[in-house]
Amino acid sequence: MRRALVLAGEASDAGEIPVGAVVTDAAGATLGEGRNLREESHDPTAHAEIVALREAAAALGSWNLERMTLTVTLEPCLMCAGAILQARVGRVVFGAWDEKAGAAGSVYDVLRDRRLPVRAEVVGGVREAEAQALLRAFFDARR
Repeated sequence: MRRALVLAGEASDAGEIPVGAVVTDAAGATLGEGRNLREESHDPTAHAEIVALREAAAALGSWNLERMTLTVTLEPCLMCAGAILQARVGRVVFGAWDEKAGAAGSVYDVLRDRRLPVRAEVVGGVREAEAQALLRAFFDARR
């Protein structure tokens, strides 16, 4: 989570919503990382999770991230939850809950939906106060 928080800070410095994500293997080695790039890339899908998943898949030479962990500073949205399941990510760890658009337990619980053929283990609230503080500072500065 430490690296994801650094990436979230970099996103904020670049005028992006401060979200950072890291994909690690079972030994804890980083395979991919990302931060929000929507404004910079003019790409609505350039959420931190998607950027990190793409980088990890390229590093592995496979779309299948079954034994990997995705750590992200904010609870994934519906789009990202879908991508996480499509990539078969085994575990998702996140910091701040997203009470408006979260899809890992707050508004929706897509990642653990038993109706779907694939599910992920979810651990929320890790270093939540730090992740929440980044988001709060970012949005307070824009109001």
